[in-house]
Amino acid sequence: MVEPRGLEFWGYVRGDGRVGVRNHVVVLSCMDNVNPVVTAICQLVKGTLPLRVWYGRGQFGRDAAQTTRTLIGLGSNPNVAAALVVSLELVSGHQVADAIAATGKPVELITVQEAGGSLNAVCEGARAAARMVIEASRLRREKVGVDHLVIGVECGGSDTTSGIAANPCVGVVSDWIVDAGGVVLLSETSEFMGAEHLLARRAVSPEVAAKIIAAVGRIEEDAMRRGVDIRGANPVPDNIRGGLTTIEEKSLGAIAKGGSRPIMDVLEYAQSPRGKGLFIMDTPAPACESMTGLTAGGATLILFATGVGNPIGDLISPTIKISANPLTVAKLADNVDFDASSVITGAETLEGAAMRLMREALEVASGKLTKAEVLGQQEIAISRIEPTV
Repeated sequence: MVEPRGLEFWGYVRGDGRVGVRNHVVVLSCMDNVNPVVTAICQLVKGTLPLRVWYGRGQFGRDAAQTTRTLIGLGSNPNVAAALVVSLELVSGHQVADAIAATGKPVELITVQEAGGSLNAVCEGARAAARMVIEASRLRREKVGVDHLVIGVECGGSDTTSGIAANPCVGVVSDWIVDAGGVVLLSETSEFMGAEHLLARRAVSPEVAAKIIAAVGRIEEDAMRRGVDIRGANPVPDNIRGGLTTIEEKSLGAIAKGGSRPIMDVLEYAQSPRGKGLFIMDTPAPACESMTGLTAGGATLILFATGVGNPIGDLISPTIKISANPLTVAKLADNVDFDASSVITGAETLEGAAMRLMREALEVASGKLTKAEVLGQQEIAISRIEPTV
């Protein structure tokens, strides 16, 4: 049996007390029309990470609020040492930059209109980014306990082995992180359908249980309103090819990655948890959108279980790809970080595989690169609610 409270990793302790597992200097677009400026700055300055977004103008209501909350969350993530915010104009730029700066993180703002055009903005931005990279390079890792970890759990390209081994393996690690005083964020609301009552039973209060049921109900209602029966669109073709037959079967496997501990609350997309423990984040199922919400909510490491294969990783938070399908482990060896197929073959117990995964997670948290990081197969995508005006 693992004693999680004794486990440690080497991380970057930030000014607000949170701990990062990476030391990124990000160049963050506030809207899509400054993406080329962000790209040019990062091409000039080694050690920067471009965060390019789509939309950002012409959004309103809940959609505008969600986009802004996500941008702020991405720039505020503990894996970020400093942020250069790039916008077209000052109002939107300050809205994001000032909120990130409130966390104590070094922030600078460049706007194309105030700079006098895109070329001037690139030059100003490159100088600012270079200063930030040099300062960030002075920071050193410190040994900290796993209670400082914030783990996002995700799955994609699920098959029968996902529910039998890979997701339960992640679930055991989730329990250990929670027991040690850390945070686990369980995502993908539509993947709970048919199993939401099981999650609701684990809620810490009737109010949280009602939130879980309501979140899944909203997904169904939104789909029906658009003339879609989600039960006919899920499982998706690669799930079916992998042996999954019903949405309930898929959901039972999906919720396994959240372990067995009490659920503290249901968070909005990109919302940071208050307190420690297991939380549900109300995200869509597609991996890029879901992981972006998790990272904006503070996840510093993502455990991603896949059956038939899904190579994408998050840009800010290192993403460990886990598969228990021996065919996928062999065929997609360039993309799989952790082999849990020993559970399927009977060569190892679930707890034994989980202990290996825990060690792998601590190594990655301490600086080991994932395959998605090495190959540059990473992306962000902010989820949308409303149409653009």
